[in-house]
Formats: sequence, structure tokens, C-alpha cells
Amino acid sequence: MPSSIPHDSVGIVTPQLLEFKEPLPLRSGRVLPEYQLMIETYGTLNADRSNAVLICHALSGHHHVAGYHSEEDKKPGWWDSAVGPGKVIDTNKFFVVGLNNLGGCHGSTGPQSINPETGKEYGPDFPVVTVRDWVNSQARLADRLGIQQWAAVVGGSLGGMQALRWSISYPERLRHCLVIASAPKLTAQNIAFNEVARQAISKDPEFFGGRYREHNTVPKRGLMLARMLGHITYLSDDSMREKFGRELRSGKLSFDFEADFQVESYLRYQGESFSESFDANTYLLMTKALDYFDPTVDFDGDLVAALSGAQCSYLLVSFTTDWRFSSARSREIVDALIAAGKRVAYAEVDAPQGHDAFLMPIPRYMEVFGGYMNRVASELEPGGNA
Repeated sequence: MPSSIPHDSVGIVTPQLLEFKEPLPLRSGRVLPEYQLMIETYGTLNADRSNAVLICHALSGHHHVAGYHSEEDKKPGWWDSAVGPGKVIDTNKFFVVGLNNLGGCHGSTGPQSINPETGKEYGPDFPVVTVRDWVNSQARLADRLGIQQWAAVVGGSLGGMQALRWSISYPERLRHCLVIASAPKLTAQNIAFNEVARQAISKDPEFFGGRYREHNTVPKRGLMLARMLGHITYLSDDSMREKFGRELRSGKLSFDFEADFQVESYLRYQGESFSESFDANTYLLMTKALDYFDPTVDFDGDLVAALSGAQCSYLLVSFTTDWRFSSARSREIVDALIAAGKRVAYAEVDAPQGHDAFLMPIPRYMEVFGGYMNRVASELEPGGNA
């Protein structure tokens, strides 16, 4: 392994594109006639295929969870701090699968893909997909990989919603469900944030009703604004104060409308960078999937009833300064699981980083997360319960 890559990294990894020819019925009533999923895997699947862990990504995530795509890569996968040899999700023990969800813009079938029925890009005609649809496609992925039951399904934020949905839709196909910094459904305030972001994109004059690629452009300003708004909600007031305070970029006020404060400059940079790497139609789809998630919809609004058929054990983790997905929302799930008689562990981690804390190697968080994954791993040993 090149010396520039850390010893505890999974190293250089190669994505795989899998094709699925069987039509996928969607919750909206529409059907995807065929589709592709971009995935990455780390570690080795054991002989009885019992050590597989599925990682579900959040809004702007993708299949590249850990490792590097080349020796020149400066930045590893988005959860490299947690996935690798000797790490919390130990690839010496687990076979780890990451994927880019349907509707994504990192290789899986989405708005930039060709619609086989028209021969043209889907663009805004790509169907709205839901968390339930993603989980159904992931179950087919498990079938393709020969995995009858996951040792664990793990996700943070929107990924945590997918993990929770797995335990409801396919209760016999996972032994552990890890729901981190998530919620049983969005609050009205969260839906409002998402709608402002969608409006910023759709009202950009370069959006062209979602057909911007036909006009050889992108709604860059709208994407920037959407990302800037989102990024504010992912951070806490404490973390922004610690990171930026009220520091001026040049040491003095400019008395115009350029970026005077460091935080303004940072948000503009984040928005600019995001607008160059993420598809606008995908952003609209992902926020809709967040808005629509409600596992109680088939159970008359009763979360206890929705979880009553689950067979797995659960770990829920929340963070004290996460106001986008507050600890109170995680406790709603915990209380419902207890009422449903399920096995559940819960930790509220004191951390100043806000919602983004779930991506960071915070010692207490890693201790809780790692302790639980050690329990999952112990079941794989002779005499375990896997």
C-alpha cells in the first residue's frame, strides 16, 4: 500500500456498477423499468455470508464510504473515520457495502441517466423516490450479493431513516439496526427548510424546469443557496461560534455587500464547491424523500404499531447540539421501541458540532458506536448467535 495512505485505511477501492433488469415498482405508482446501482465493498464476505454490513447514506452522500480511489486522492470516503481495519466498523471482521441510492448523481440511475423508454436523459421526469423504494432496491442488491441477512444496517440522518425502514419492511433480513442522528419523520420546520432549498433551485433562471442540461448549464446560484441554507442547519451555534466567531476576513468592515465575516466566506465556499459536484434534480429528489418519510403511514400514525413486527436489536445515537434532528426525535423512536418490547440501546452524546457530529470521530460517540459493533462482531464468533 502506498505510504501516503494511512495504515488503517481500506486502501484503494474500485466502485462497481450493478445492473438490475427487473422493473421496480415505486411508492408513487410509477415503475422503473430497469436501473443501475453504484456500490463499493470493503472487507471479505465470510463463508456463511453472515458478516455483511450495509451503510445507508444521507442527503448528499454516495457509495464512496471509505478508502481512496487513487494514490493521488487527497480526501477519503465520507465515513472513512468509522470504516476500515481496526475502526468502529472493522473491515477485518465485516464485509461492508456502501451504495449510491436511486435518484443519486454518483453513478446510480437518476435524473442524469438515460430513460430507456425515450432514449433521452430523465431530467425532471425521473420519478420521485422514497425511503421505502430505496430499501426495496437495497434488498434486491442484497439478493444479488447473496446476502440473506445483514449483520447490521447502519445510517446517519436520512441514512438512519433507511435503516429504520429496513427493520420494518424486511424484519427477518437484519440482526441489528443502527439509527444515528435521525428522526421518525420530519417536523414542519424541517420540511420548511427543504422547501426553501427547493425554491432556491427551481427559481434559478438557469433551472429551465429541470431541463438545464439540455441548455448546457446548471442552476448554480440556486444550488449554492440551497447548500448554504442546509449547511447552516447542519452546524450548531456553538460550532459556528467556535469556528468563526465574528471574525472579519480583512480585519475591517467593507461597508458594501461583499463577504465581511469569515462565516460568510465559508458558506460561499461550501455553496460554490457543492454546486460544482451535485446535480440539482437529485437535490430536489433527496429532499422530497426526507419530507415523505413516515413509517407510521400504514399504521394509522402509530409508531409503536409500525415497529411491532421488528425482529432486530437497535442502537440509537443522538447529539446534544443537533437541532435539525434533535435528541427528542431519537427518544421518540426509543420510547416506541420499548413500548413495542424491542431490544434497544440509546446514547445521547454531548458534542458541540451539531447535526454533522455523526460524521466525526468524537471520542464518546466512537466509544458507544464501537462498543455496539463489537457486540455485533462477537455474534459472528464460534458460539455466537449469528
